[in-house]
Amino acid sequence: MQLVRNSEWQNRTGITEFLLLGFGNVENLNMLLFLLFLVIYIVTLSGNFLIVALVMAEQHLHIPMYFFLSNLSFLEICYTSTVFPRMLASFLTGDKTISLWGCILQMHFFSTLAATECYLLAVMSYDRYLAICRPLHYVTLMNNRTCILLVSVSWLIGLLLITTLTSLLTQLTFCNRYQIDHFFCDFTPLVRLSCSETWVIETAAFITSSIGILPTFLVTLTSYIFIISTILKIPSMTGRQKAFSTCSSHLTVVSIFYGSLIFVYVLPTTGKFKYLNKIFSFLYTILTPMANPFIYSLRNKDVKEILKKIKFGFFSAIH
Repeated sequence: MQLVRNSEWQNRTGITEFLLLGFGNVENLNMLLFLLFLVIYIVTLSGNFLIVALVMAEQHLHIPMYFFLSNLSFLEICYTSTVFPRMLASFLTGDKTISLWGCILQMHFFSTLAATECYLLAVMSYDRYLAICRPLHYVTLMNNRTCILLVSVSWLIGLLLITTLTSLLTQLTFCNRYQIDHFFCDFTPLVRLSCSETWVIETAAFITSSIGILPTFLVTLTSYIFIISTILKIPSMTGRQKAFSTCSSHLTVVSIFYGSLIFVYVLPTTGKFKYLNKIFSFLYTILTPMANPFIYSLRNKDVKEILKKIKFGFFSAIH
């Protein structure tokens, strides 16, 4: 009887690493994919580091909108760095394994940053709402103290929500299933490999999503309903275009981000949806962080003027 119990215990605790299947059987394309994702990673880091550096260095950009943008860029740097290094190493070495605790930590940091991004995007939409719908009260309502408080609360709530799930995840046991059909350790694929009862953690995940995603989505949606309504009331076409240009980039990013989240976490992950799941995961984890600096700031008039001054100063110094 004791031997049977020991055998059962070994079976239940024998999984110490997982196999990330990634993009399937692409061994012949490993070097090409490595170079492709290395370029994407470098562009993502460069673009977001540039935004953070510009906002810190330029007094002209020390306003709430750019303060929030710099925080988003810093988040995107951390966000992509939880996925890219491990994926690049996998393409370079061919080793698709990841330890149990490495997988849990990757899930924890990635999910914390994703939850924080939901709150930051809501804060940014609220900022645009005040700027467009209540311009006379904007300076009073969106002061330095309020900005710091909103960003701090966003990071704190994201951390607390996911830490709860991570603590529950560490109590699960994993038996004989070790293949994760994904390119990183996401929450749902990892929980489905467990041989423990998962109703507690799944209920907690539902509550966490309800607290984390739904309110932020509603705040963002409501803000843009008021913003668009206010813009349409502006009598001149030039005024409407100028007002809409200040929030169109944010609306684009929000639409891509939440649209991808809905596809990944709401639609089924079996059958034909399984491949769509990977595509949309790829969209919001890899392509969106790379595109954000260009969508948000590098096409912005203020940022363009600063970059032109830096470029002009650089060439003047050379000559």
